[in-house]
Amino acid sequence: MDFSPFHFKPRSVLSIFFNTSFLFVLLLYTLTFNGFSHSQTHVHLSKTNNNDCSDLYKLNDSQSKCAYIKSSPSCSGKGYVNYLEFFYCILGWSPLLGYTLLLLWLVLLFYLLGNTAAEYFCPSAEGLSKVLNLSPTIAGTTLLPLGNGANDVFSSIISFTRSSSDGVGLNSVLGGAFFVSCVVVGVISMVVSPSRRLTIDKPSFIRDVLFIIFSLSCLLGIIVFGRVNLWIAICFSSIYVIYICVVCAMHFFSKEETVENMNSTDKEDELDHEIGVALLGCVDEEKCSENEKQTEVVNSSTFGTSSSCCKFINCFLGVLDFPLYLPRRLTIPVVSEDKWSKPMAVISATLAPILAAAVLSASSSEGMDSPTSLAIGMTSVLVGLILGNLAFLSTKESSPPKECLLIWLLGGFLMSITWTYLLAQELVSLLVSFGYIIGINPSILGLTVLAWGNSTGDLISNVAMALNGGKDGQQMAISACYAGPLFNTLIGLGVSLVFASWWEYPASYVLPKDPFLCETLGFLMVGLLWALVILPKRNMQPDISLGVGLLAIYFCFLFLRFAKGF
Repeated sequence: MDFSPFHFKPRSVLSIFFNTSFLFVLLLYTLTFNGFSHSQTHVHLSKTNNNDCSDLYKLNDSQSKCAYIKSSPSCSGKGYVNYLEFFYCILGWSPLLGYTLLLLWLVLLFYLLGNTAAEYFCPSAEGLSKVLNLSPTIAGTTLLPLGNGANDVFSSIISFTRSSSDGVGLNSVLGGAFFVSCVVVGVISMVVSPSRRLTIDKPSFIRDVLFIIFSLSCLLGIIVFGRVNLWIAICFSSIYVIYICVVCAMHFFSKEETVENMNSTDKEDELDHEIGVALLGCVDEEKCSENEKQTEVVNSSTFGTSSSCCKFINCFLGVLDFPLYLPRRLTIPVVSEDKWSKPMAVISATLAPILAAAVLSASSSEGMDSPTSLAIGMTSVLVGLILGNLAFLSTKESSPPKECLLIWLLGGFLMSITWTYLLAQELVSLLVSFGYIIGINPSILGLTVLAWGNSTGDLISNVAMALNGGKDGQQMAISACYAGPLFNTLIGLGVSLVFASWWEYPASYVLPKDPFLCETLGFLMVGLLWALVILPKRNMQPDISLGVGLLAIYFCFLFLRFAKGF
């Protein structure tokens, strides 16, 4: 597919809305920033030894808060935009406009995180799984959970490494695990009609729940102790390796039993059994792709026969869709058949190393102006030019490359991770700033807003899979509700603790003081135990009693948490 600036595949109304919202936010930010007077407001403030912006609550008017933010390095944030300065210094005259812009930008960041995972990260992970010939079980416990939980993983890592409030990372992962294992499972149990309820695979369910409870118990011990060294953090993350080994062993023995009973079952039943054992499956992608192709044909024929006015509107909407689409498309290599474009592939191969080097330099403590960052930047430009020329000489206009496909997929995989890192960093920085602006502990925002935003996709996809995924839909949906939180806890929090303790090595990393973390873990384990007790009593068939109990546990926890947090 050749790239043309005005070649446009009709986008959804939601995509057009987010792109116009982005242009609106960018325009207002530019106008207000250029019109902002840089005159300093002289307000005498007493110096404190706090490492955060807690003294901001003691000030009343926006001018004094602006002066405090400018004089306090801890209020600068770790994102690319200083949201506190933007709210109090630039938009101090109109708090309503400030709230509107920040809320709109928050929604845009959530959309970009989810869209990057769906459009770039998951296809790259799926392609790597096929090229590496990974079994469904291995892919379901490695690449697929990483694709589903990339937002939580990177939000946790960012909060531990780049944010002034590392409690956001702990609460966001635990809040996401709580939401998925209670709310999503509860909704699935209540919306599935009794006539369509099927029996969940008992060994897989018990295995997943017991591993989550064991992992949370280990995390509880770390939180109670208050500090963690590098080796304990590595051991905590390694629990997931043990989990993968157990899953593979169960899959191997289950497959042997299936082979022995092949005389009484057909190939379709064998495939269904294999999918039931795998932790995370996927809906029939071939049928979905066929439906998408048919839709594209209908759309193309419809737009091809439209009038010149409709074509102009089509081109205008295509250009309007570029602001959020083009930067990622120019830096993330894509080698799928339906999105292949040689010019875009050459440009992405050239710009990808430059963007990765810029992110690496910005994340370093030395800053962008250091000699090391300059050397990295010059090297990235040279590498980008070499890769761009190689891509131009080795690819065809008509189809994506068949040779060196692993390198292309790895490039798309790493660059989608880079974009997820950038967006998660900005999202965490915005949530921390929001906590200071509205006077709420940022950890509560991580437990609710960040966790809900990252888990909304799980709610929609898992419920849809349970309702429309056939006889294995409920099995895959329930399995995903426990495999995802386990991955986010052991890999998201585990890798974050490894990084944090590594930078403190040989000393131990001191965890943030949050008296409500133990309460969160306690309620989460109560929800898991409720499911572990009720489901076997209901012959492994999710019903209303399971759903009502899980939802009651979650909303009871939220009520107590909000009552103590204000």
